[in-house]
Amino acid sequence: MPSHLSADRPAAQPPGRGSVDALISQTRRLKGEVDAVRRDAPSDGSDPRDRWQRALYDLALHQLNDLDEHLAQLRDGPPPVTSAAPAEPVPAASPAPRGESLLSRVGSAEWNLLTDQASWSGELYEILGRDPAAPPLTLDELPSLVLDADRPQLTAMVTDCLVDAKRIDGEFRIVRPDGEVRTVHMMGEPVLDADGGTASMWAVLRDVSELRRSQQAVSETRDSLERRRHVAQTEHRLAVELQEAVLPPWHGTLRLPRQGPRSLDLAARYLPSSTSALIGGDWYDALELPDGETLLSVGDLTGHGVTVTSGMAMLLGAMRGMAMAGTRPGKLLAWLNQLLDSTVQPTLGSAVCCRYRPETRTLVWAQAGHPAPLLFRNGTGRRLNAPDGVLLGATSGAAYGEAEETLEAGDLVLLHTDGLVPRDWGSPHRLTDLAPRFAEARTAQDCVRTVVEEFGETEREDDACVLIAKVTS
Repeated sequence: MPSHLSADRPAAQPPGRGSVDALISQTRRLKGEVDAVRRDAPSDGSDPRDRWQRALYDLALHQLNDLDEHLAQLRDGPPPVTSAAPAEPVPAASPAPRGESLLSRVGSAEWNLLTDQASWSGELYEILGRDPAAPPLTLDELPSLVLDADRPQLTAMVTDCLVDAKRIDGEFRIVRPDGEVRTVHMMGEPVLDADGGTASMWAVLRDVSELRRSQQAVSETRDSLERRRHVAQTEHRLAVELQEAVLPPWHGTLRLPRQGPRSLDLAARYLPSSTSALIGGDWYDALELPDGETLLSVGDLTGHGVTVTSGMAMLLGAMRGMAMAGTRPGKLLAWLNQLLDSTVQPTLGSAVCCRYRPETRTLVWAQAGHPAPLLFRNGTGRRLNAPDGVLLGATSGAAYGEAEETLEAGDLVLLHTDGLVPRDWGSPHRLTDLAPRFAEARTAQDCVRTVVEEFGETEREDDACVLIAKVTS
């Protein structure tokens, strides 16, 4: 049959054997290094990122195995061209060692169109799961091994090769006698006779099942990671919006409406973590109460994300409600502890709760496993002696002591969460060292700026809050 394929092109000369051997050595050395890294990579199968990484390692190994096989074929040269005589029985191929992937096996075949006979390599018998003693299948019989859905693809490739002299390069799935479905990649081309007609078809078939499974695993884990990234972005946005809705929007000095500048000058700042994009459960709050006193509080719930932020909002709302009802700081923390202890998702928290009485300049406060307030007076600073108090949610029925401190005009009280200063920096000393700069500051907002200048750019592992109250009269 005439063919459009030109037969007068000279054959390409194969590269030297030594250079190919060097490439094979490099490929096998790289395979060993990749396999060593893959074995050392920890993975329990629960994290999509770990599964994605392991699938990439497997994919790299499969591709290197494939490259190794191709280079070996390049070194050994093409298989001998078979004649039109009846094919000799093919000897049985050696079985693959236990655990060896069929991906590295490449089989070849030639179908003679003049005699309607076929010749298969031993590797092809093994790939297709056929008995090596059985005769090879003809082109008409080959589709019997292929899944029904893929038979049109195989028929089209073979027809284009035989009729239009097109190269074959495609995949189809076969069903082995044991019922296992494998994916086979087929590359082939027509063999022309002296008159330019198609005398036979030669093809190389590779089992790429493991490669395709690895690619599928990579694709699935990539999609899973993308979904997780989208969920994380959504949760982060919700956490930020919730936090901004709950925390007082203090962009400058806040003066309480009733007492105004005659009692307290207040300023606060939230400092996000520098090592994590997750929003934590830190809060600050100041609230003028019906009896003329002022509630001051800072605290922190363990964890990150929208769940913790919503828990912080619940806790802050409960604190405000109880403070408006006149609950004292110690009793207020006891109720908050009971609230956390009874939630569906138990968590731990720390807090400082203060009530300031402007008539007597008295600060009554309690703490729950939290750093005590710092008092700055006349250019020096010290940490107040803390009353007893355990973490919120740590134990049922906990009691919280109270302490009382009489302030003076010009005094400054600093409340903060424990993420403000790295633990190895010596938190009390680093903060109290700011006393001379606080003494020169005119407003509470100036003092907050000083804190941010000192600690705002540090490599903070956790987010933090700082609240400063300056007694103005």
